[in-house]
Parts: sequence; structure tokens; C-alpha cells
Amino acid sequence: MDIKDLSKVQKDREAKLEKLRAGGFNYPNDFEKKYEISHLINKFGNLSKEDLEKENVDACNAGRIVLKREMGKVVFMTIEDFSGRIQAYFSKNNLEERLEEIKDFDLGDIIGIEGVLFRTKTDELTIEVKDFKLLTKSLNPMPEKYAGLTDIETIYRQRYVDLMSNKDSREVFVKRNKIIQSIRKNLEEAGYLEVETPMMHPIPGGANAKPFKTHHNALDKELFLRIAPELYLKRLLVGGFEKVFEINRNFRNEGLSTIHNPEFTMLEFYEAYGTLKKTTQLVQKLVQDSIKAVNDSLTITYEEKELDLKNNFDVKSLKDLVKDELKVDLDTEEQIFNTAKSNGLKIKKDWGWGKVLLELFEEHVEKKLWKPTFVKDYPYEVSPLSRRKDSDKNYTDRIELFIAGREFANFFCELNDPTDQEERFTQQVKQKDSGDEEAMLYDDDYINALKHGMPPAMGVGLGIDRLVMLATNKSSIRDVVLFPTLK
Repeated sequence: MDIKDLSKVQKDREAKLEKLRAGGFNYPNDFEKKYEISHLINKFGNLSKEDLEKENVDACNAGRIVLKREMGKVVFMTIEDFSGRIQAYFSKNNLEERLEEIKDFDLGDIIGIEGVLFRTKTDELTIEVKDFKLLTKSLNPMPEKYAGLTDIETIYRQRYVDLMSNKDSREVFVKRNKIIQSIRKNLEEAGYLEVETPMMHPIPGGANAKPFKTHHNALDKELFLRIAPELYLKRLLVGGFEKVFEINRNFRNEGLSTIHNPEFTMLEFYEAYGTLKKTTQLVQKLVQDSIKAVNDSLTITYEEKELDLKNNFDVKSLKDLVKDELKVDLDTEEQIFNTAKSNGLKIKKDWGWGKVLLELFEEHVEKKLWKPTFVKDYPYEVSPLSRRKDSDKNYTDRIELFIAGREFANFFCELNDPTDQEERFTQQVKQKDSGDEEAMLYDDDYINALKHGMPPAMGVGLGIDRLVMLATNKSSIRDVVLFPTLK
């Protein structure tokens, strides 16, 4: 529909609204909807014509008009609510002169109807309308009946129109809710307590990312939208809570892409006295149960390729993955730097061997990890909050989960040595001073908390948006976020 035609439709509808207002219409709010449409379909949809007549089923529903056919002294409409669609039959025999009102109703209008269920000659379950009330007049037309909403920009910028006209889009967000319910159920059954921590932080911390800044007028103080809840959740471990989780919104002032949105949903959970092995098993269960919550099988299709999640996920070291991919030895710092140079990696002057090794992994390995794979043993240089391995102080007890070439989870044995944490914060501050906008700042209060004693613990961050993308076979994060940030 071009702009000229759209303008005419809108003016016609505005004229109808003026006529309705003159007759007393004022967007009423006194209609009581007694049933979801799905209730009628599920409970009575299998009854025969004769049985429906015997039951004399009362139907009192409300919804949006999505189809309309006028046939002389009768009008057929399809009414849709969140749960489904049903046909409504309006006749002059039942409504007399009020049938003329129906003829002015448009697709997109919301009406309430009362009547009884019956089957038409074509055996379609239908409400024979005895009374009706217009509840909302739609001034803008719905998308085309068959094509639906196809413009990607409009889908993301006007999600309400997309949801109104596209059942599949609505279903994605129903599935998102089921996935979050599955995660919450698993953690609560495992004895975790759900908590809430601040979204405005005096010091950005818990992850390497560029924060959003804001200003608190009453305090005349600069604050930062949280980039991660980690340091607050670990303060709770110091305070005596041993198993906590938060399904939280994080904010990172970074670029937009199909897998990055400036605000996103994350699960973080912490367990005092947890172990890497136990936590790895729990993360795998959370992912598998999330997939099962919205799919019939753990063998799914993602981006037109089969993905099997039913077996135990692989566990491999980061260094070994790089060695196997590039067919090189990486046993010394010199070998790591030489490998980086021979593969064209641009090395910044403040990078140590650990950062270089991580860059090699991200450049040459990460996107090839299609099967679910736990990647372990990250260099301590790129793991400022992780505990060092007892067997090799150059690496940490940290693991990341990769599926279909993307990171889904990051977890590690938490660093609870305040002296070691102070040193790492100091290193981060130096990186910040040298121009790294994503480096952390020194958090005195967190160090003070550690000095009171934090028990050994495991901490996990799991990306909810990416998990929903995987479970619903979506390639863009914008498809699983109701109102994504756009340029």
C-alpha cells in the first residue's frame, strides 16, 4: 500500500471514529471476556454439530478482527486473541438493524462478542453472535492478509505490528519465556536463591566492556549502567549466601551486530564450594533442558545445519585447540608470538602472550566450534577475576562454552585471594590508562569484601538471548529481543 492509499484508508477510518463518537462511543472498558479462544477450541472443538446443539455452549470472547466477509444479511469474521482464532457469525435474524454497525467495522478493530457455539455447513467451529460491542477502533490498517509484515526495519521498529500480524513472531517470545522458566526451575530445584542486585554502579566491573554513563543529580555523582552483576553477587557469597542467581539486564556500550545488542539478558549464578566438574554438568543440563523446553528433540536444525546436543559436550583446552588448528607448537612465549606474526595478527605493544593466544583462538578456532564444546584453561592475563590453576599458574580454572561457533557461557573458579585480586585490578587500571576502554577499574569495596573472606566458589554467566536464538533457529539477536536497539 503506497502512502497515498494509506492516507485515504486512515482518513476513512478517522471519519468512522467521528461517527462512532457522535453515537456515544468512548473506547469502553466494561466488557468482561470470560474465555480464551483456545479454551473453546480445546474443550469443544471435537464435538459434532449435534452435540454442540445439546451443549448450548455459551461463548463470551474478545479479540481483533483479522478477516471479514459480508454476504448480504450475514457477516463472517475471524476473531483473534493471544491464544488463537475463531470464526464469528453475525446475522440479521439475531441482530436485526445492528447488523449495519458491523459493516463499518474494519480489520484491526477489537470487539467483544457473546453467543453460542455451532458448526457451519462446512463443519467450521463458529460463534453465532447474539450481542457484540466495539471496544477499540483501529485507525491504521493491518499488514496485508497473506504477505503479512515483511519489511525487516518495520518488524524491528514497530514490533507491535509484527506481533499483531505474525503468529510465528509471537511464538518466539512464548518460547523465550519457556526457556527462562526452565532455567529458573532447574536452579531453584538445585537450591539456588534468586536475588536482585543494583543496575547502577559507582564503578563499572565484573567484565571487560565499555560502560554507559549516567548522572545522579541528587548525589551529583557519575554512575554506570551495569555491565555485569558479578562483583555484587560475590559480595553475597561473602555475606553468607552460598547459592545465588540473577537473571539480569546488562548494558555494554559496544557496536550493534546480529549477536550483540547494547542491552541484553544474562543469567549469572554462583555456588560456594562448587567445583568445575559439577558446574560443567549443571551448565550442560541448563542448555539441554532449555532446548527441550521448546523442541521435540535435542537434535535440532540451526542455520540450515544439523546440531546434536544430546550427548555430553566436548571438553578441550584453549591452547590445544589453537595448536591443532594451526599445526604449531605453543609451549613457549616465543612460539606464541611467532605464530601470531606468521598468521598476520596485529599485536599491540601492551599485549602479553596470554592475550595473543586468546586472539589466535578467536581468529582461527572459535567460529569452527560447531559441536557443543567446553573450552578450558584460559591464560590468567585475560581472566582478571579467575583463580589460577594449581598445576600451572599461567592459566586459570576457567571454561567457556561454544556452540555453533559462538560463545554461550563463561564460568570459572572465583578468585578469592584479595592480594592476587588487588594485583590484577592494578594491571587492569594500567591497561585503562594506556587506552583500553574495556578494562576494569579498581574496586576498593570489593577488595574490602574479599578481605572479610569469600569461600571458594564457582561463578557462571550464560547468555539468555543467544540461547533463545539457538533454540528457535534465529540468526539475529533482534529476532529474540522484543524491542532491539537500532541505528
